Amino acid sequence: MRISGLIGGLLAVLASVGLADAANVEEDKGDPTRGAYVMRLGGCVACHTDAKNKGAPLTGGLALKSPFGTFYTPNITPDRETGIGGWSTEDFVQAMTQGVSPKGEHYYPSFPYTSYTRMNRRDLVDLKAYLDSLPPVRKAVPPHDMAFPFNIRLLMFGWKLLFFTPGEFKPDATRSATWNRGAYNVNGPSHCGECHTARNYFGATGEAYALAGTRAGPEGKPVPNITPHTRQGIGKWSETDLLELLESGGLPDGDVIGGAMAEVIEEGSSHWTVQDRKAVVEYLLSLPARATP
Repeated sequence: MRISGLIGGLLAVLASVGLADAANVEEDKGDPTRGAYVMRLGGCVACHTDAKNKGAPLTGGLALKSPFGTFYTPNITPDRETGIGGWSTEDFVQAMTQGVSPKGEHYYPSFPYTSYTRMNRRDLVDLKAYLDSLPPVRKAVPPHDMAFPFNIRLLMFGWKLLFFTPGEFKPDATRSATWNRGAYNVNGPSHCGECHTARNYFGATGEAYALAGTRAGPEGKPVPNITPHTRQGIGKWSETDLLELLESGGLPDGDVIGGAMAEVIEEGSSHWTVQDRKAVVEYLLSLPARATP
C-alpha cells in the first residue's frame, strides 16, 4: 500500500508539473491581436521607424543623437538576418527586462529597458507574438556611432550596477485599479520618463526629477514637465485637457502639439482605449509637483 501510494503521489506530482509546463508553453505562444495593442502602448512605431527617410514601419534606422554619440534604432521585424526573427520568446523577454541581447551583450539605455523591465510577462509575450506575425523586412541599420570610451559596451555592466533596478511593476494596494493601470503604463510600456526626465552626467534618470521635464532631451531639445507643477507643468490643466492631448494632440490654448510627441500620439496614445488614457491622466495628476531642473 505504501509503495503504491508513493507511486501514485509521484505520478500526480509529475502530471501537475507537466500541466504547468504545458500552460507555460501555451502562454508563451502569445496573442498577436493583444500584442498589437501593447505595441501601441509602447509607441514602438515612432522610435523604430525612420519616417524622415521614408523607412518602412518598425525597420529601424532612426538616428538618436546624444552627448555620448548617435544611436540607431534596430529593425524589429521578424527578418532573421537583420531583425529579431531568430529570437526566441526568452531572448525577447531578456532583452526587454534585463537589457541583454541574445548574444549576451549589454544594451545601451537608449533602448529603454530601464522602463520595459516593469512590464508583465504576458504583455511581453503578446508583443513578441505580434511582431512575429508581421512580414519580415530585410534592412540592416548602421552601427551606433559612439565616441571613446562610450563605445566600450562592457562599461554598461558597471552602469547597470549603479543605475539599473530590474523588476516587474508592483501595484500599490492603497491606490485604485485605475491609478495602478496608469502607473504601469507611464512607467512601463509607455516609458514616459525616458524623455520627460532629466539625466545625469552618466545618462541615467533619477526619481527626484521624475517626469519634471528637461532642457536637454532627445536631439538636445527641451521636453516639457508633465507633473502637476502650476507654472512649469500641467498643474493648471484639467482632466479633459489631458485626455484631448492624448487622443488628438490638441492643446488647451487651441494649438496642436508638434515634434516627437506628435508622433507618439499619432502612433501610440490615439489608439489607446479611453480607459487607458483616463488611467494615465489620473496617475499623472496624482504625482507630486516637481520643478524642472
